[in-house]
Amino acid sequence: MTNEKKLFCFGFGYVCDHLEYYLRSASTPYKWDVWGTTSDLEKREIFEQRDISLIIQDQERIMSDVDSVLNGTTHLLISVPPKNLGCPIFRSYVREITSLKTLEWVGYLSTIGIYGDCGGEWVDEESETKPSTIRGSRRAKAEEQWLSLFKRYKAPVHLFRLAGIYGEGRCALDSIRAGIARRIYKENHVFNRIHIEDISQILAASMHHPRAGAIYNMSDDEPAPSHEIISEASKIMGVEEPPLIDIEHANLAPITQSFYSDNKRVGNSLIKNEFGITLKYPTYREGLRQCYAYSHSASRTFLN
Repeated sequence: MTNEKKLFCFGFGYVCDHLEYYLRSASTPYKWDVWGTTSDLEKREIFEQRDISLIIQDQERIMSDVDSVLNGTTHLLISVPPKNLGCPIFRSYVREITSLKTLEWVGYLSTIGIYGDCGGEWVDEESETKPSTIRGSRRAKAEEQWLSLFKRYKAPVHLFRLAGIYGEGRCALDSIRAGIARRIYKENHVFNRIHIEDISQILAASMHHPRAGAIYNMSDDEPAPSHEIISEASKIMGVEEPPLIDIEHANLAPITQSFYSDNKRVGNSLIKNEFGITLKYPTYREGLRQCYAYSHSASRTFLN
């Protein structure tokens, strides 16, 4: 174990951007060297100014120099979406990853979508996974692939099942500003969410206290209907809320419709009990207020 750590993020996006900032700004005994992949040349130039080394990667092509790129990696985060055959990072680089002698922690970002439709009942990490969408089935396959490394090689793999991610630049406030917010009503239907800052503190806690093979839900304390979130955001901004539209008359795109096909309440007691975490934003109310305050005082720009 060393005080110098190397974090490598396959798919350096919204979550990785905030995690990097959290790790480097929070009180920690470690000095972090942060690397990742992107397909965006402009993004790489921006992050080089923040001392983050991004590798340009075409997701359809395997990196020929992956051994040298991953050399010295202690912490590995995978946020690349799965495909039909599961996680493309697993399929392309499993040999190189399992050969890393320095690896202390692997995190795979999954989704609560793998629980499927539970009729509004509560689920936790021990609940059955029964995905009801193609995206959920792909996530379940990817989870199985990464857990196989723990079962076969005792690799330090951790799965994180995320609820709907929101934060500054990516929340109901931004939908209202863009003029695309809609208050969709479906009887007795709720969603869980998780604020980006809480995602960062949970990932960091796991990185500092790894438990190989662990699975964690990342969700807030209050599952709520989506139309309530738009109403609260409108109230915070001091604007008139959009009219309530019954889902039967909403003419939703298929991908949006699929989010309403599952109904469940996701428990988060494990992250609290194991890591001693108190969520900074236990409900959407605190989270939206933070996003509003940030938009008026931000000194740093994050990815959207």
